[in-house]
Amino acid sequence: MSHPSSTKTWMTRFCILAAHTATTLSMAMAAGPPNPPYEEQILPVLEEYCYDCHGDGAKKGDLALDKYTSLKEHLGNTELWYTVWKNVASQMMPPAGKPQLSLADRDKLLRWIEGAVFNVDPANPDPGRVTVRRLNREEYRNTILDLLGVQFEVDDAFPADDTGYGFDTIGDVLNISPLLMEKYITAAEEIVGSAIENAAPRIPTRTVTGEQFHVGDEKKKTAKLLPFAEPASAIYVDRVEYPGRYRIILEMRVTGSNDATSHTAKVSLRAGGKTLESTNVGWDYRKSIKLLGEASLQKGDNPVSIDIEPGNPPLANENYLNMSVTSVGFKGPLDGSHLEYPPQYFRVFFDGPPPADAAARPAYQRKILRHFADRAFRRPIDEPTLDRLAALADSVAQQPGMTFERGIGHALTAILASPRFLFRAEIQPEPNNPGKVVAIDEFALASRLSYFLWSSLPDDELLKLAGEGRLRANLRAQVDRMIADPRGRRFVSNFVGQWLETRDVEGVNIDARRFLGLKDLGEAQKIFSLRLRRAMRDETEMLFAYLLQENRSALDLLTADYTFLNEPLAAFYGIPGVKGNDMRKVELPPDSHRTAGILTHGSTLVVTSNPTRTSPVKRGLFILDNVLGTPAPPAPPNVPELEKSKANGRKLTMRQLMEIHREKPLCASCHARMDPLGFAFENFNPLGAYHETDDGNPIDPAGQLITGEKFKDVSELAHVLATSRKDDFYRCLTGKLLTYAIGRGLEYYDTVTVEKIVSALKAGNGAMRSVIYGIVESAPFQKRRGDGTPVATRN
Repeated sequence: MSHPSSTKTWMTRFCILAAHTATTLSMAMAAGPPNPPYEEQILPVLEEYCYDCHGDGAKKGDLALDKYTSLKEHLGNTELWYTVWKNVASQMMPPAGKPQLSLADRDKLLRWIEGAVFNVDPANPDPGRVTVRRLNREEYRNTILDLLGVQFEVDDAFPADDTGYGFDTIGDVLNISPLLMEKYITAAEEIVGSAIENAAPRIPTRTVTGEQFHVGDEKKKTAKLLPFAEPASAIYVDRVEYPGRYRIILEMRVTGSNDATSHTAKVSLRAGGKTLESTNVGWDYRKSIKLLGEASLQKGDNPVSIDIEPGNPPLANENYLNMSVTSVGFKGPLDGSHLEYPPQYFRVFFDGPPPADAAARPAYQRKILRHFADRAFRRPIDEPTLDRLAALADSVAQQPGMTFERGIGHALTAILASPRFLFRAEIQPEPNNPGKVVAIDEFALASRLSYFLWSSLPDDELLKLAGEGRLRANLRAQVDRMIADPRGRRFVSNFVGQWLETRDVEGVNIDARRFLGLKDLGEAQKIFSLRLRRAMRDETEMLFAYLLQENRSALDLLTADYTFLNEPLAAFYGIPGVKGNDMRKVELPPDSHRTAGILTHGSTLVVTSNPTRTSPVKRGLFILDNVLGTPAPPAPPNVPELEKSKANGRKLTMRQLMEIHREKPLCASCHARMDPLGFAFENFNPLGAYHETDDGNPIDPAGQLITGEKFKDVSELAHVLATSRKDDFYRCLTGKLLTYAIGRGLEYYDTVTVEKIVSALKAGNGAMRSVIYGIVESAPFQKRRGDGTPVATRN
């Protein structure tokens, strides 16, 4: 089914069923929604579209219709039928060039497969099994941050997570080893130590941003952007309650050009009536440049200024530079005359330090542990467990030299090393009974929702609604709130980062010198820099985030006449009029080559390239897998390399090389699906830059989908995908999101869930939140059953 030769095989097996009687069929069908009468409605369709090749004596693919006699055997092969369903749904079957099923007949066949073979009840679909899932690294990082306010470097502490079906949220691959368990215990000790071990009062610190420093009376002109060429003094009035000597630290960075420039300026930090430190700055790639000093600040208002004086101007054809102030920190009074507990202290000790009366401390201890454990375990803690945690805290706090805080820290370490924290387990009445389908409780639902949209634990509002039994009734409102929350950016980064591979943009190995025509590696890296790659990633993720925030059509991912750019990326794309390093929405010029949405984003073009050449195969596979949802089968062994297809040293275009490559029978069938899609991208080199020739030969990006639609370039391909192949894209997007959300691969019994969500997408003109609503309201997201073979497939 996945390439022409196997299409014949699947078609034959599919049509073989026509030789069997309706009586045998009805015996194999489970009770459920009525299915079309086989002899009256299904058999005529099979005769019209299948028998020409596989019946009445014809046996293309070495298969004839009358070779099988057991219908029951075929109906029991759900893996085969799931493949058939997917190929019929995507119009891969019958193959192009053959008479195609009408929409009515295709729908009838699909519903027949779902009912007669899959035994799926659309009103009560099988929700599937759920594997107990360990928190992956991103989920652990975010959970610790939201729970304790601690930024923990998971990349250094834990090994990379395995992935399944393209995502790191899949329960079956998120296992745990004794060595990893040791790492979790060590991490718990380090995290708790960072949060509360140094719980004594300390000299307070506070931070303000560059935007709080204003130039004169111009409220819009701030220290976030101070041009080198303009003298300016940006002032912030610091209101001091405790006078004394303070340490002031200014953090800034240079912006305005990715290329070296002669432009310079002098920057000074002033406070307390004097200059604390000055420095000359120029073109600088450092993320942070610091100025610091100490000043005596009086009680009341104290002006603090950042002054900039122009230095050397840029030379001809060089860019102007700017200074961007990130933050200014104040620490003091340095003599310790006033001390404060750090902010993270109150995340644990929310009512402040422990009571002076020792008799009142046990109640406060249990209050702290209950609150923390409820959040960490994502559901109310039971009393026996709370008793054990209190005993752990007492065992440390009562030792000589120990404190109330150290005792609490010991109990918190136990919580963070507990399976209840590390695993997203869900209570189930009969975990080994596949026939027992239950709705998950609302605390489990809160966790599923929060780890789907925030990659973190539920917040107080979700837990409150769950505790009141009102979360299910308010799901859409909570989805809207969570998408609008800054934590919703994690969903975009994690989902899009894996679905569209934007996570890989900054690490892909590309020989930039070759494609920029430079010999010097350093010069090439200045142009095709990590900063530029990061902007490419941001472009794609910001488009997805925008569509989700504004609830615009998902089809804009393919056809948007706008994108998100900053000055360096716009210059790389050849789009004028974009200034500054901040990414923003940009309307594309009418003659732009970037109006095919994600297909012409630098991120897509980079991650689908090889180090020294484009890859029509990778780019074609990207479309098949991530847009159409019809991935090609893995390459067979011993496939010859493309470079070995070169003919006598001639300079050939990529299309000509691929034509030689697929002359081999081993290669031809699969490449017929991939190559036409990949050639559509040939106007973009591995860096994502547009060009019209390949080794001096004109590029031909025209092609035809295996389903028959023709296109002349990537923009027309995007139009085809967003119109005649729209349902395939909706189905693919739904499948990817559902897989990411429920933590398992999709099975045949998920077909009705996917089709229901696709129908909602179509009815809502592709509105992005339709698919999110559909997933969180679906049976796989809201319910679960026990492990084992589903009842519908047991004989």
